[in-house]
Amino acid sequence: MSLSSHLVELKRKHEHLSTEVEHAQRAPGSSDQEIALLKKQKLKIKEEISRLSA
Repeated sequence: MSLSSHLVELKRKHEHLSTEVEHAQRAPGSSDQEIALLKKQKLKIKEEISRLSA
């Protein structure tokens, strides 16, 4: 997998997690722990994108 395609895939995953976080925050049954886990995953991907883009 080339670097550019890897970055595209990471950005896609980041966007997907953003959507999941938004849905979880709106859903009454979502726990704070679940939302925090999604946000941590999203942050790790963002950091990886930044590291690879530098």
